[in-house]
Order: sequence, then C-alpha cells, then structure tokens
Amino acid sequence: MGHGHGHGHSAEGDRKRLGVALAVTLLTAVLGAVGAALSGSLALLADLGHLLTDAGALAAALVASLLAARPSSLRRTYGLGRVEVLVAGLNAIALMIVVVWVAVEGVQRLFTPADVPGLPLLVIGVLGLAGNVVSLLVLAGGDRRDMNMRGAMLHVLGDALGSVGVLVAAAVLLTTGWPYADTVASLFIVALVVPRAVGLLREVGHVLLEGAPRGIDVAEVQDALRGVPGVADVHDLHVWAINDRKPSVSAHVVLDGVDGHGGCGDGSVLDRAARTLRERFGLAHSTLQVEHHAHAGHEESCEEPPAPRRGTGAG
Repeated sequence: MGHGHGHGHSAEGDRKRLGVALAVTLLTAVLGAVGAALSGSLALLADLGHLLTDAGALAAALVASLLAARPSSLRRTYGLGRVEVLVAGLNAIALMIVVVWVAVEGVQRLFTPADVPGLPLLVIGVLGLAGNVVSLLVLAGGDRRDMNMRGAMLHVLGDALGSVGVLVAAAVLLTTGWPYADTVASLFIVALVVPRAVGLLREVGHVLLEGAPRGIDVAEVQDALRGVPGVADVHDLHVWAINDRKPSVSAHVVLDGVDGHGGCGDGSVLDRAARTLRERFGLAHSTLQVEHHAHAGHEESCEEPPAPRRGTGAG
C-alpha cells in the first residue's frame, strides 16, 4: 500500500481563531438582545437569532476541531475527522431553521407592521456589524479548505449581512418613518442567507455519501493511472474524502507483465502510480493493490493456469 500525507494551515491556529470569534460573537449577541428587547425590532430579532446560532456554530466547530485532532484507534481507524463534516451540516440546518422562522414572522408583519424606533436599530446595527467584521477578519486567516471553518464563516457572514440590513432599516426609519423597513430588511437577510446554507448542506451530503472531492475528475485519475508505465488496467477505483482536507484514493492496478520485476508486490509500478496521484491530483493518501491479469478477475486469490493434459495413446 502507498501512503502519504500533506499539511496545510495550522489546526491549532484555526482553533484559536474559532475561540476569538466565539468570544466576539457572544459579546455582540448580548448587545443585540438588549437592543431587541428595547425596540421590538424583527430585524434585530433576526440578527440575534443569527448571533445565537453563530455562537453555537462556532462552539461546535471548536469542539469538532479538537475531536478531529485526536489520533485514530483500533475502533475508529479513520479517527474523528468526519465530526467536522457532521457539525458543518448541523450548523447549516440550524441556520435554515432560524431563517425560516424569520421569514414566517416577516410575512406576518407585512400585514400588521410594528412600530419600531430607528435609533436603537442604528446603534445596535453599528455595534453588531463591528463585531461581525472582527470575527470575519479573524476567521479569514484560517484554512479555507476546511468545511468546518467555512461553515463557521458562513454563519458570521450571514450575521454581517443581517447587521447591514439592520443599518439600512434604521436609516429608512429615521429618514422616512416607513413602517415596513424593518420587515423588508429581515426578509432581505433571509434571501441572502438561504442559498449559502443550502449550498453547504449539499456539500456536506456529498462528502457523507463518499462523493469525489471537488476539483478531482475520477475519469482523469483513471486515465492517468492507466498511463503509468507497467500498468495494463485499473479497476475498483474509488476517490473520496474523510473531510474536505483529506482526499483519499484506492484502486486495483493490473500490471502488463512486461515492466518491473514481476510478482504482486512490484514496487516500481506502485511507486510510479502513487507519485502520479500525489503530483497530478494532490491525492497524497493512496491505497493501491497491485495485481496481474491472472488475479484481476479473482479477488480471493490468483488462479493458477490449468495443467496441460497428458495424452493417452494406444501402442
């Protein structure tokens, strides 16, 4: 078997970023709760809902990052890397629940608009946006390939958009007094966040269903392996990912019987194939079974060719 591993951003650094963003988000949520209680603003309630789910998402992402760093065991041979994917999916679902609630409430307020003062919205919107920007800047330095980090950033980005909506609603209320400004802002927030949450859910489902990682064409991988000197064919090819930073590949590689030293453990062909996967596709973790034609159709063992039959003649 061929194995290899690559290293990117520091996982410890990503955990620190998540911790800082969590602290900032909790502080912003407290301010948002005070503003929502004083003003009765739906936009602030929507923003507060996002903030609370943001805090839960960041806390879950932090825990998932800690669990994913634990080594594999005989019981969990892949470790706990999939926890990050599961948490990203749960975060997306939580965000969807919040925006659906805000959408329902917003539609109701279109028929019965509430009297919302503009000044508290303006103050809380400015403070909330400042906290969102700080969190985004902190998280932006993390690993963009990490689905867990991107899920956390999606929450914070959604809340930053919410804060912008709150500011716009506050400006309209202060300048025109239009009673629907707060409601329209909340529905605008919903329209911006839903596509991103749905996209993250689709990506989570793709990983959990062992789909091929983004940017890797499995047909090209198969053609590249067949082009390795000494390889006659490739079958049982699988490309998947434990999480979005750890793509893996496994395949049965059939030798052509010409190149190499012969035998099922022909290292030269194995090394060339693993190097092709690593250098062309970034598939540093590969598990390759090298076999000859006699073995290719019989997974249990090589099948010996039949012994020649002895002729029986009368003399």
